[in-house]
Amino acid sequence: MKATWMRRQQLLGYLFIGPNMIGVMLFFIIPAMYSFYLMFTDYKFMSPNTKFIGLANIRRMLGDEVFYIAIKNTLLFLLSVPVSIGLAFLVAVILNRSVYLKKLLRALYFMPYITSGVAVAFVWMLLFHPNNGPVNGILRSLGIENPPGWLSTMDTSMYAIDIIWIWFMLGYNMIIYLAALQEVSGELLEAATIDGARTWQTVRSILWPLVSPTTFLLLITGLIMSIKQFGIIQAITQGGPGNSTTVLSLFIYQNAFRYYEMGYASAVSWALFLIILIFTVVQWLGQKRWVHY
Repeated sequence: MKATWMRRQQLLGYLFIGPNMIGVMLFFIIPAMYSFYLMFTDYKFMSPNTKFIGLANIRRMLGDEVFYIAIKNTLLFLLSVPVSIGLAFLVAVILNRSVYLKKLLRALYFMPYITSGVAVAFVWMLLFHPNNGPVNGILRSLGIENPPGWLSTMDTSMYAIDIIWIWFMLGYNMIIYLAALQEVSGELLEAATIDGARTWQTVRSILWPLVSPTTFLLLITGLIMSIKQFGIIQAITQGGPGNSTTVLSLFIYQNAFRYYEMGYASAVSWALFLIILIFTVVQWLGQKRWVHY
């Protein structure tokens, strides 16, 4: 009787996860394996002739200057993740206290995350306009005669993208931190106050360690989301000027859907997969030193 009940429970479990596993198989596993095969071919979209070319795509990738520029830009882009997480934590700590209009402020901070990427791109292109943009207008009013060109110059365009991405992710990170801060014991904070702890001491020695699992989660997911992100960059700069904002995900998109070189794009995709895997393993090993469960 008990064995029959267990089999029913197992069957019920398989029925629940079945549709999801079918989706994962159809849209992730099979395309990934197919792209692994394409990496060793010269397949071009709509081309009837496909030849096996061995490691030619990998050799081409290792000799491609744009590939290394894309790696450098991707690393610069990833700098925005810890900055966004740090700012989100500070904002969450402030909005978790008794602040006037804090519900409205929470909604305003979260708004960018649910805003269309195209709208975000258009707004920031206007804000960062080198001659008529309000950002440079403010800088000139403060006495800066030669403000940055932001998105229009190769020296500053990647940093401008970083600023946009920090602004975009700030609300999402803040909401997750707010949920974590709600779980912090009020008695613990009260005890710290009675012991004479100052605000920054409470934040550094109590709140920050207690929300470290959340920080780890945001770091992992933020880095993966940022490495995959190309939509906003494509909408704002399309990788330019030059290749100054071409990140790896955008480089893959351009090769696959602009030049239709699916084999080469697959090779770069697997390189990107290895980079994500290395980042994740390093974070997973490093988290034992600073994450407190």
